[in-house]
Parts: sequence; C-alpha cells; structure tokens
Amino acid sequence: MAQKLVPVREYNQTVLDNLEEGDLVEFPRGRIYSHWGVYIGNEEIIHLAGDENDGINGNVDSGHLFTVCGRQFNKANVKIDNFWDVVGTSKAKKNNDKDKKCKAFPPNEIIERGKSRLGSIPYNVLWSNCEHFAAWCRNGENWSQQADSFLQWVMGIGAAVVVGGMAYAGYSESKKKKEDTQQPL
Repeated sequence: MAQKLVPVREYNQTVLDNLEEGDLVEFPRGRIYSHWGVYIGNEEIIHLAGDENDGINGNVDSGHLFTVCGRQFNKANVKIDNFWDVVGTSKAKKNNDKDKKCKAFPPNEIIERGKSRLGSIPYNVLWSNCEHFAAWCRNGENWSQQADSFLQWVMGIGAAVVVGGMAYAGYSESKKKKEDTQQPL
C-alpha cells in the first residue's frame, strides 16, 4: 500500500500544532546535520544560530559542508525567531529523546534558561553548537548526539588507520624475516 506524500508545509504545520512549550525541535538539513531549537510558544523558537547563510542555520549543501564541519566560529547568537523562518524547507520534528537519559526541567524553566543566554555566546561545532544549547535548556546537559557521532566516526577511522598500519608493519616484518631466512649464507 503506497504512503500518502504530505507536502512539507502541511507536515510542518502538523508538527507545529503538536509542539508544547519547552519541546526540542530538530530541523534536519540534509543527511549529515540538523539544526536544533526550543519551542517557546506563539510559533517561536529560541536557538543558537550564526549569521545568515553561514551553514549553522541555513540548509546545508556541499558549499556549506566545510563551513559547518571545517570552520570553528568564535561566536554565535542565541535568538528568538519565528518557527517558519527557522524551518525553511526542512521537515521539522519534535525530538525530546534526551529525556530518556536526562530529566527535563519544567517548560517555564526551559524557556527561562534559553532566554538567559540571549545574545552572542561562544560557538564550537563539536563542543558548543545549537544541539548542545537546546539540550542544555531542556535537560541541563551540554549534549550533542550529532557531534558525539561525528567524533566516534573520526575515532573509528583513526583506529582503523592505526590497526591497518600495525597490520602492515607486522606483515612487512614477517616478510623481511622470511626473506632473510631464505638468503643463502
């Protein structure tokens, strides 16, 4: 049975209609990155964002990939924007999954925590990004699953390189010993 395709605007309206104050909202920007914010009511999101089109709050495409992953911004802004301005062409989703591991503050406290940071704050894609900010507002934890996943991937690549290098070194040493034992005296 074929699924009915729901237009993005209609889909996002349904998400918006089901948001409650203090909910975390994830805005997927392609396959590798999501922007995060906190719903504060009245169709407004408080979020950590950079300047326009810097890849932090814009749709990530190949032109922005290294802006996000390769460039560390010194500052970003905690600001309040309309849900529709933040969502862009993304399909938003309510995502309070961190509540499974961390207790959520009451909605009014989540919002007050976010508002207490309005303005310019330090930014680092791996240690202080929009997901860290949203999680801190809701759960009091600076936690970004996408940054953790990226770091695990990098560590996995590094481990594979080390293991591969050790295997090659062992193979080379074994081959050298074999050649040395086959040399006539």
